[in-house]
Amino acid sequence: MRTPRDLSAADLVKALQVIGYKVTRQKGSHIRLTTKDGGIHHETIPNHNPIKIGTLSNILKSIANHHGLSVSELMSKIGV
Repeated sequence: MRTPRDLSAADLVKALQVIGYKVTRQKGSHIRLTTKDGGIHHETIPNHNPIKIGTLSNILKSIANHHGLSVSELMSKIGV
């Protein structure tokens, strides 16, 4: 599955809430999400529109790794 090129931070936050991530804080232009599913995991997302493709790819890889999924499985699960 191809990484989306036009995904905003707000859309990504909404999508990640499906798998248990919640916004824990925001400082400046960075949003920190946390989940307790499968152990505590924090992820920081830049509040940009759109998120740069390399940054988005690294975020998705980190989250997929934490949940034991491939990136394409994660993208299917969260609907991006």
